[in-house]
Amino acid sequence: MENKNFFERVYTVAKQIPFGRVTSYGAIAKYLGAARSARMVGYAMNGSHLQDDIPAHRVVNRKGVLTGKHHFQGTNLMQQLLESEGVVVKDNQIQNFDKHFWDPSVELL
Repeated sequence: MENKNFFERVYTVAKQIPFGRVTSYGAIAKYLGAARSARMVGYAMNGSHLQDDIPAHRVVNRKGVLTGKHHFQGTNLMQQLLESEGVVVKDNQIQNFDKHFWDPSVELL
């Protein structure tokens, strides 16, 4: 039950990531007051595909690498979704990551 509540909190944050922006598992964990729980955020995002309104493609690792791409249908769907929002991806890594990074700790007060 506790994980389900945490996952719902993760999804609430993920739904607020703006079009054309990305955040990291760790940034969401830090915002939720669980800074050492980036892996749990990853688990939550892996299960987010059961809900249509969670932009899981906008959550990447701390270096901008598309580490969750294998959880999307098709080999390049995560990259395609990001590119459709104007985010350039090369070799599974977001280019100009700092420009696209959205920090919930700063943006959601």
